[in-house]
This record gives sequence, structure tokens and C-alpha cells, in this order.
Amino acid sequence: MCLVPMMGASNLIERRSSGTLQGLRDPLPWPAGKPFRILSIDGGGIRGILPAAILTKLEEKYLPGKSVGDYFDLITGTSTGGIIALALSLGLTARTILDIYTQHGAEVFPPTDPGFLKIRSGLRFLRNSRYYTYDSDKLLRQLERVFGQTVIGAAQRRLCIPTFDGFTEVNVFKTPHHADYKRDWRELMITAAMATAAAPSYFPVYKDRGRFFADGGVWANNPVMVGLVDALACYQIERRQVHILSIGSGDTEIEISAKQVSLGGFWYWRDIISSAMHLQSQNALGQAGLLIGRDQLIRLNALPMPANPIAMDDFARSRDELPQIAARLVDEQGDLIRDRFLFAPADPYEAKYGPRAALSA
Repeated sequence: MCLVPMMGASNLIERRSSGTLQGLRDPLPWPAGKPFRILSIDGGGIRGILPAAILTKLEEKYLPGKSVGDYFDLITGTSTGGIIALALSLGLTARTILDIYTQHGAEVFPPTDPGFLKIRSGLRFLRNSRYYTYDSDKLLRQLERVFGQTVIGAAQRRLCIPTFDGFTEVNVFKTPHHADYKRDWRELMITAAMATAAAPSYFPVYKDRGRFFADGGVWANNPVMVGLVDALACYQIERRQVHILSIGSGDTEIEISAKQVSLGGFWYWRDIISSAMHLQSQNALGQAGLLIGRDQLIRLNALPMPANPIAMDDFARSRDELPQIAARLVDEQGDLIRDRFLFAPADPYEAKYGPRAALSA
């Protein structure tokens, strides 16, 4: 065990890596031939309207009055996708989540006043070069309405929610679906939600009892491999038993410019983080496809918009444009998703610790 102070915290904080398993995880039984269904949701700020709208359309078309989250054995989500995953794990419908995004998104991501657009955008750029852009308390208030004091151990579905901590170490909040997962069930869902959504430059680092967290999108904006590896490590399942529905929030595909080639420098590469997230997603999807077969993985996402991409904090365009894209995607692949994932509700997992474990004991 490694206990060290973190950024002036009065208490010693244990590194998550100090508990790293040195051998293979003891796999739990899983019925032969039974599909293991994973829902993976990308990060993307207010563009989370896209996955929320896709899931809403699936509910309306195939599951009237039911939550689409109840049809998956494991849900993984990063940043805005993590918020959606946490909410679905409690049985909330995608429509409820989408309404929160569309009704309160402008409070979290207030638009620039058009009358002073040029002046304010210039001032905003200078300010944002040194300070975060948005007030995380506004996001916190919305999330408190959804999650209250609910702990991760109360989730009905297995969860994997990526973030990273103040030691710059990978951190994945997990439900207690395996005996090795002893620590996260006590965490409040609001902690996991704020931690995974603390996007650098947009929101401040999330502080919780001497700990510090930032957005998991830095290393797993598309968390498909996080969910797949967890399933394969925790259960006695064959790779071809795993089926994955992966939903994006609209990637930004940036071509290498002439000035990036000839001059380089930070200024010309300042948007590289968007391309990095796009590349990470491509890699994760490729790895998952190699492990289970690309035919076992359905990917829904908006086509890249190289000329005029929707920014992660552009509420108006996200609200106005993304639901239409969601409707088209469901029209194109909805029946396949229904047959692959929505044929019957998934069984709630057997919790090893926490309030659900106490109820089933």
C-alpha cells in the first residue's frame, strides 16, 4: 500500500494503483451461449445530446415506457457518456436524460452574447488561456437533482466510469460486480459523474475529500475497451458471446494543415486534443473488433464535420442538429439493434458488496 499526500491535502491518500492485482482475476461463471451485452457511450460535452437522443429514439420505437439501460449487462461511459451511463444504471429512461440536457444545457454551457460576439470571444480566448471556461457548480446542481446521495453500489447495471486522478493515474469507478471491486461501491454517483466530466480547460479539476479528478476523456473518450476488458476479465465468457453497442457524440476530424507541416508549434496544433480523441476512438474500436469480431460491434455516430464541427460546448447547435442525426441513425440501424440487444431485459447483476448485496443476502 502506498500512502502519500496529494497537493497539500491534510490526510494521506492511497494511490489506486497500490491495489493492482498481480495475477489473473478469478472469473465468475456466465451461462454458456448467453450474450453479454455492453453499452459504451463516448464523451463529448453538450454533444451528449446525440447519444441521449439515439437511446431515446430506441426507447420510443422498441421499448415504450421502458429504460433502454435495462437491456444491457454492463454500461461504460466517459464524461458526458459517464453521466448518461450512471443515470441509466438507476433505471432512468433516456428520454428523462435527454430532457435534462435540452432543458438545462444552456445553464451549464451559456452561449456568448451575439451582440458582443467578436469582443467577447477575444476576451474569452485570453481568459481561457489561463482559467477554466465554465462554472462547475451549475453542472453540480443539475447532477444533484438526478443522483442525490445515491451510491454506486445502488446501480442495477454493472458500470465502468473512466476518469484520472491527482497522481495522473487511470481511475475507473466500478460497481461491486466482482469480489475484487471492494472500494467504489461506497462512492456517491455524483462523485463519479463530476469526476469523469471535469474536462480540462472547460471545468476545474473536481475536488473530493482531498482527492482530485479530471475527465476520463483524456485517455478513454471512447471507453469501449474499458467495458470489454472488464467483461472478459470478470466472467467466464467466450469473446463471441460479447455484443457491444458503441455510441459516439460526434468526432472532430482535423486534417493536417500546411502550416502544421511547415511551421509546427503549439499555436498550429492547439486543437490536437480533438484529433487525439478521434484517434483514440478509432484505436479502441479497432482493438474491440479484433477481440470479438467487428460483426459483434455496432457503432453509431455522427459523420465528421471538418468544415464546421459542433463544439463540445455549443448548446444551440447540439440541441437543434443532433436529434435529427439521431433519428436518422436509428432509422438505419434500429432493427439490427433491437434484434441484437433489445430482445429481453438483462438480469440485474449480483452485487458483492453494498446495499444491493445486503438485500440479496
